Amino acid sequence: MNNLDIVYKIIKGPSFEESGIHTIGIAGLGLIGGSFAKAFKSNCDARVLVFDLDSSVTDEVINDGFADGILTDDKIPECDLIIPALYNQAVIDYVGHIAPLVKKSAIVIDTGGLKRSICEECYKIADEYGFTFVGGHPMAGKKYSGYKYSSANLFKDASMIVCPKDKEDYELVMHLKDVFSPCGFGRLTICSAETHDAMIAFTSDLAHIVSNAYVKSPTASKHRGFSAGSYKDLTRVAWLNEDMWTEIFMENKDNIIQELDYIIANLEEYKNAMEQDDPETLRTLLRDGKLAKERIDGK
Repeated sequence: MNNLDIVYKIIKGPSFEESGIHTIGIAGLGLIGGSFAKAFKSNCDARVLVFDLDSSVTDEVINDGFADGILTDDKIPECDLIIPALYNQAVIDYVGHIAPLVKKSAIVIDTGGLKRSICEECYKIADEYGFTFVGGHPMAGKKYSGYKYSSANLFKDASMIVCPKDKEDYELVMHLKDVFSPCGFGRLTICSAETHDAMIAFTSDLAHIVSNAYVKSPTASKHRGFSAGSYKDLTRVAWLNEDMWTEIFMENKDNIIQELDYIIANLEEYKNAMEQDDPETLRTLLRDGKLAKERIDGK
């Protein structure tokens, strides 16, 4: 197995009952945190405690029946699993805040979009206080953010990326499979924080930038009646949370700039072929792209 990833299929069934997870704490109740609350509460018997800076959202989750109470500091020692579903720096701040209260047998796993800075800081904090921290990133989302768009099925068949300090820790990986079995993930992908950020620059960050730039064409405002699946596919992620994505892009700029260099160079080749009235080169470029897609993902 190479360093890129190690993939385990999630085993659905009674495995969660063997995980030893009785109380789950979730901090941050947006799309991801809200969906974790709904998934766990809908599919297992664990107690779910939740917290959001907006107390009305916390109350809403409890009133909806997807949580059993508020995740206050005095409840942290009771948690077997804690999920900070927060922006990247907020994850580091929150883990540092709760660290003295987390019991040594607990697992803290975040959901941030990048892993290098979170893991670097939170591994240190966890080592100091004796609990387990795992970097996490559920590969699922929607066009809109916020608790109102969360769903118990958001993670169905998706990949849950985890970055443990030791990615060869087989016992921990097997435990994480059990822990996340109620959420419906299709697989667990284990990798280093560095590999995660490099791959996400291509699969997610670049896609958001390209989509966001594409709709800035002056032609975009006239597309109605002329667009179908291709336009919808390419523009879906142009609708984004600019505050969150600015933080992500700036933190991962080394990997993103490299991917931007790749795509800009490729686009220049297509442009040059047309400017030079060179259909053979254009045909070759198009064929190469088609073959690359078939080789990578199949037809």
